[in-house]
Amino acid sequence: MKTLVLLALVGLGAQLVDGSLGMAYGVTSSTLLLAIGTNPAAASATVHLAEIGTTLASGLAHWRFGNVDWKVVGRIGVPGAIGAFAGATFLSTLSTEVAAPVMSLVLLTLGIYILVRFTLRGIDRRNIGKPLRRRFLAPLGLVAGFVDATGGGGWGPVGTPAILASGRMEPRKVIGSIDTSEFLVAIAASLGFLVALGSQGVNPVWAAGLLIGGLIAAPIAAWLVRHIPPRMLGSLVGGGIIVTNARTLLRSDWIDASDPVRYGVYALLYAIWALAVVHSYRQYRKDRALESAEAVATIAVVDEAEPNVAGDAGPVVVHQIPAGRPSAPQD
Repeated sequence: MKTLVLLALVGLGAQLVDGSLGMAYGVTSSTLLLAIGTNPAAASATVHLAEIGTTLASGLAHWRFGNVDWKVVGRIGVPGAIGAFAGATFLSTLSTEVAAPVMSLVLLTLGIYILVRFTLRGIDRRNIGKPLRRRFLAPLGLVAGFVDATGGGGWGPVGTPAILASGRMEPRKVIGSIDTSEFLVAIAASLGFLVALGSQGVNPVWAAGLLIGGLIAAPIAAWLVRHIPPRMLGSLVGGGIIVTNARTLLRSDWIDASDPVRYGVYALLYAIWALAVVHSYRQYRKDRALESAEAVATIAVVDEAEPNVAGDAGPVVVHQIPAGRPSAPQD
């Protein structure tokens, strides 16, 4: 019973993060299962089994709050499902010891780009609304699905930063679309594991615990992503990508940093992340105040002309006041 409650709490926390930032459910849950001695294939299979329910609930919640672009879901979700099935089927023979650091390095670079872009520049709305091409989404989904199945997580960390970096979708819609399309990935990965492993090593009780927590958190996370300022959300996502992948790299055979070095780097990264989020929030407030001032300054001033000799009201004159300039005195 204690294990079930613990897993439910982990599932709740993981889904809150995943539904708000578009990543980390699989990574968080798989890490716990590996820590208690589950083999990688069984851990990934258990997590993806739970994700069938959590991603369905998350997708419905995001759809309810208007966070989903269904064209993107179809164009990235179907290739993602193919990649996930392939990754799950060949996990037992695939070594990810070399692939994991390489992918983490790529994601770390994307995370730095996103953190800097959203923190210092905000959202470049010149490309917002432009369609994402299938030739971009299909390969992205294929790779993200394969990594997700073989690593126990990775759909969000691969898909979310890549689409955010394109600058063509608002962060909340990126997150909502990635979370919704992950339902297809979870089904395909589960089928792949069923073919490769059968039911060996998959603990349905653990999957149920993760599922319960995820179902509770899904609507809360979908609401949060709609109300968090986009600029601040971008900084949150970028920082999360950096911290997550820096941890992987520091523990890899490439670096194998000592504990004091790792903890020092973590402290520095968390401090930078916090400062970036605070700066983004302050800039968001400043931008909102400026927009409000401009809106007030450009309100049409309606003056009714003096009545004419016949007593009829004169024509209505509308004056547009440019932003930042006082209105001219009326005679």
